[in-house]
Amino acid sequence: MDYTTRHARGHTADPHAGHKIAEGHASHDRHAGHSVGMFRDKFWLSFALTIPVVFWSSDVQHWLGYTAPSFPGSTFIAPILGTVVFVYGGLVFIRGAWSEVADHRPGMMTLISLAITVAFGTSLAATFGLFEIEVWWELATLITIMVLGHWLEMRAISQAHGALNALAALLPDTAERVSGSETQTVPLSELQADDIVLVRPGTRVPADGTVVEGAAEVDESMITGESRAGSKAPGETAVAGTVASGGSLRVRITAVGEETALSGIMRLVAAAQASGSRTQALADRAAAMLFYVAVASGAITMTYWWFSGDKEHALIRTATVLIIACPHALGLAIPLVIAISTSLGAQNGLLVKDRLALEGARNLDMVIFDKTGTLTRGAPGLSGIVAATGGNESHLLALAAAVEANSEHPLAKAIVTAAKRRSLPMW
Repeated sequence: MDYTTRHARGHTADPHAGHKIAEGHASHDRHAGHSVGMFRDKFWLSFALTIPVVFWSSDVQHWLGYTAPSFPGSTFIAPILGTVVFVYGGLVFIRGAWSEVADHRPGMMTLISLAITVAFGTSLAATFGLFEIEVWWELATLITIMVLGHWLEMRAISQAHGALNALAALLPDTAERVSGSETQTVPLSELQADDIVLVRPGTRVPADGTVVEGAAEVDESMITGESRAGSKAPGETAVAGTVASGGSLRVRITAVGEETALSGIMRLVAAAQASGSRTQALADRAAAMLFYVAVASGAITMTYWWFSGDKEHALIRTATVLIIACPHALGLAIPLVIAISTSLGAQNGLLVKDRLALEGARNLDMVIFDKTGTLTRGAPGLSGIVAATGGNESHLLALAAAVEANSEHPLAKAIVTAAKRRSLPMW
């Protein structure tokens, strides 16, 4: 018995539960309620607004040796656009900091918020003439870079959850429900236990059930890992997501939605990605400690330079300390790597039930597989051809592929694939 049949006992009730699992998985992290699209939009608009802020910056003009066009109101370009960037792109970090403080777990969002708030206060004070240092371009570029980093993070995590979406895609959107002598196409959500559905050749079984009529070869590689299709006859079980070929089946539904084996597999993947680990717990503790160290260092920096008489640079140097000390990479790297590793494992037929087990795998010296089916690709292939009459093997393969070209049977597909690989004509 391989990994899926061992672990799909506790099943997950919505026909498309996998999508909800994938979407809900990110709810535990600091980006709960956020999306890839939101950070993408924030980055591009912040980036567009940052360009004129940087272009009209006196510091940048001095460094690069150019003079920006001057016109009535040009002096307000940086303050206005910089404020827009702060409000539009920076508030997401401030809200995250508020949540961290409310949970008594200050971390990277709190540090980012402190840094951009200090930079904004310094820039605003400079605009009203309290300081001579203009730092709007630094504020805008800082927020834009931070938004870019979080967009890349969200996109990577979203791609890591693609394993759940791929598993959920194995279920068809509709099913053919049999009512007497008629069949009716219904959404998967309308199926109930004891319904009888028709599974045609080349289509997927919509829900777990028992075959009541018909005979067919069913590709169950997604469940068993075996490349050879299994024969199904009345009285045998059929699993949601498997593909029928070489015949049609009538299946009486026994489990739908979260009760199916496929939903159980998806739940395992989501649970593995959401589970904690010793390394991540250590990283979280380190990030929390670094926050207090950064705040203390920032306070010391602020106090020293302020009472040294350099009030203009006091705020800037304080913001610099907070930015440099931000444990952004520390908090991102570990959960992101583990999410991607569990996703890649699921895509290659390996379910990780616990991140601790994944971490412990680095100490393995030997791996024992319980059967050959675990090591196969899940699809048969043509390994050799023997012509009984001593004829040409390529000609024989081309003829066989021509006969099997329209068949849904796994062995027929293997023959056709071999012929295409050899670029043989199929008449």
